[in-house]
Order: sequence, then C-alpha cells, then structure tokens
Amino acid sequence: MLMQQTRGTEGSLFNRSMSRLKELWNSFPSVTENADGQAPTSIDLDGSSLDVLHDEISYCLNKSVGEMATRKQAVLVARQYLELSDLGKQRFLTLLAEDFDLDYEQVKATIDQWQPDPVSTNKLRAALESPRLTLLRQFNELPDGIKFLVNMRADLLGIKEKSPALQGLQQEMKQLLHAWFDLGFLQLEKITWDSPTSLLEKLIEYEAVHAINGWSDLKNRLASDRCCYAFFHPQMPDEPLIFIEVALTQGLAGEMAPLLDEDAPLLDTDTADTAIFYSISNTQRGLAGISFGNFLIKNVVAQLLKDFPHLSQFSTLSPIPGFNKWLTANPDKALDLLEEDQRQELKAHCEELGVAANLSALLAADWQSSTEVSDWLETPTKQLISHYLVAEKRGKGALDPVANFHLSNGSKAARLNWRANLSQRGIKESGSVMINYVYELGKIEDNCVAYVEHGSVANDLKA
Repeated sequence: MLMQQTRGTEGSLFNRSMSRLKELWNSFPSVTENADGQAPTSIDLDGSSLDVLHDEISYCLNKSVGEMATRKQAVLVARQYLELSDLGKQRFLTLLAEDFDLDYEQVKATIDQWQPDPVSTNKLRAALESPRLTLLRQFNELPDGIKFLVNMRADLLGIKEKSPALQGLQQEMKQLLHAWFDLGFLQLEKITWDSPTSLLEKLIEYEAVHAINGWSDLKNRLASDRCCYAFFHPQMPDEPLIFIEVALTQGLAGEMAPLLDEDAPLLDTDTADTAIFYSISNTQRGLAGISFGNFLIKNVVAQLLKDFPHLSQFSTLSPIPGFNKWLTANPDKALDLLEEDQRQELKAHCEELGVAANLSALLAADWQSSTEVSDWLETPTKQLISHYLVAEKRGKGALDPVANFHLSNGSKAARLNWRANLSQRGIKESGSVMINYVYELGKIEDNCVAYVEHGSVANDLKA
C-alpha cells in the first residue's frame, strides 16, 4: 500500500473539473469587461494584461465597493484564470504572490508598537494577513470554489521553487486549505458497486498504487470480500479526497496477485479474520502536505469492526518504494552488511548474468527466470531491506516514506514477503518484496509515541 498520486492519471480529471467550473461560472451574469471598462486579459498575460489583472484584483479587494460587485469581479478573475495558458497561470500566481503580499514595513512597525494586550494583538494579527487572502476567500465562496482553489494550489506547487514569493503564497494557501479541510468537516463513506458511475470512474482514474484495469477489475475490488472507503468534503461531494482499498482474508496476505485476481473465489466473510489495506491513494495534488491517511485508517478500522466484529487483525500489504534508490546509492555499504560468503555468492551470480557485482545490479537483471538465483536472492535482499526500514533515517523517522507513514501511525513492521509483487514496478522498487505493517489495536499508541519521540521501530523483521 502506498500513499501517492500520479500526475498523469490526475490530469484528465483535473481538466474535466476545470471544464465543469467554466460551465458553472458561465451561468453567472455576463461579465465581459473589467472594472475600468477594459477588455479581459490574454491567455498568456502578456503586454498590458498584467496591469489589467492587477486592477481587477485591486477592485476585488476594495473595501469601499459593495459585496455583490466584488463577488461579480471575483467570478471574472476566476474565469480568466481557468482560460489562461500554463505561462499565463504562472504570471497570474507571480503577480498575486508579489503585488498582493504583506506590507512588511507595516508589519515591522506594528511589531515595534506591540503591547501585551488584546487590542495591540489584534492589530498585529491584521498586519500579518496579506491582501490576497481576501481574494482567495472570495474564490472559496463561489460554487465549487474550494475545488478551484485546490486546483490552483496544484498549479502553484509546480512552480513554487521559482521565487520566495511563490513559496510564501503556496504556504499561505496550504494553511487556508488545512483549515477548510479540518477533519471535523470530512465524511467517511463506503464506495460500492452501486455508487454513482461518475464516482466509480474517478476511482479507476485516481488509483495510484495498483492500476484498475477496467470495469471488471473494479467490480472485483468492490466484491463482498472487498471494501473501499473514502473521505469526502461537503463542498466537494463528488470528489474523494483519499480512498483506501481493503481485502478481507484469512491470515496475513503475502502477495498481491491473489488479492487482484478476478477469477479467485469469493471468501465467506464470516470466516475472515484479517483486513488487509492494500492501497491508499491521495486524489488531490493541491492538498499535498495535508495528511488524511492516518485518520482514514483509524476510521476504517472502526467501521470494519462494526461491520465485521469477528476481525482480529488489521494489516497492510505495502510496497517499499525507496529501497532500490537507497541500494543503488549505497552499493559499498550494502556489501558491507552482507556476510563474506554472501558477497562471494553474489559475485558469482552477477558474473553468471553478466552484470556488475552488486545487489542492485542483480535485482535489475532477469533473476526471475532462474530458480537458483531467485532462491538465493531472497535472504540477502530481506536482510538489506530490514536494515533499510529500521536503521536508515531521515531525522528520527524512517527514510522510506511508506514506512514512515505507517510507523508514525503506530503500526509494527511485521513480515517481509519475497516475490510479493512481480510487476515491473514492484521489481524496480524493491526486488518484488512487500511488507506487512500490522496495527495491533492495544499497542498503537505506545508504538506511535516510541517512534515519533525516539525513532524506535516496532518490528518482527527477519531475513
């Protein structure tokens, strides 16, 4: 299971949602000129178009103008953004970031005059709020405006490194969206084969871990021994923010193929004792950095226990996406972690397959066609993955992003599974190995505290 997004699969849905916004906002009273009677901006925002846009945004922020007039102008500005080219959007966001940022001299003056009392504190709070926030809030008040802002931040994430001002705007938008997507607003819903077709289409396109190959594959994933849950926001009722796919099994699942096999017999759910979380997909790139996954898992566990009270084990079958990158970057360190006889055997197998004498090169070769090489590879690969997951750190947390996610939520790294994912992606990421992270309900909090505070990894990993 892996929390991630794919820009390509999201692209068509992104464009579709933009088209829907255009159609929706075209139902507003026609606005063909800006506040000064000038023509709308060009799609690249070239020439004098930036000056026109500056005037339009300033009009939206003018407190002496009536609310209906500024709302109407905000619709115009938003419509124009939807029509811009990529270059035009970059110029739009740069203008918003640079020309409507904080007045830093005023902020400094307010800080210098600050006193420890409510009036002085409110003045400081007001000084720390940039003018552009007013426009962003006006966008949020439009029909589907929150989706517009999520998509706008997705655009911004692609260019934020171009200037400190863009980074500041990105952070400001993140804080706004974090407040608007507070967990108290989110609704957990079960997605079934009877859910609206438009929603099922989105599952197929948004699935970022194990691609859904058409309707029959999707139907299999929504069968009686499978479950799918998603978080929704009231202002984006047709858009799952994140979803999780679950398989009900007997015992821990050790490979992906049976879970995705459309011809596999249905399991009698009364005999299931384990829930396997095998895929988590974030669907909105514009909400990157706003985490829902840990709360999704906790809510799904509670719902599963309600629907299937006989379940006694909750686990993932997760990829290890960063292992091969680490292995490739640290060939000497990896060799040092092996025994001398393993290094000699590795050299012999690499010579046999005509590749460099390191484990990364051997895992990239056609080892699957040789039973001897495959059987030998299992032990050293698991040894190095165990080291990678437990000992390789980014700060106190695990270097591997999926490991960090589950361990920070209180799971235990329980079992490594050889030849668990023989897809091209599975072999490329971790030589086919997948891992079960187990959520032991009575130990989740202790595991979480030990990991977050000390970097201690609860684990039963063995080669």
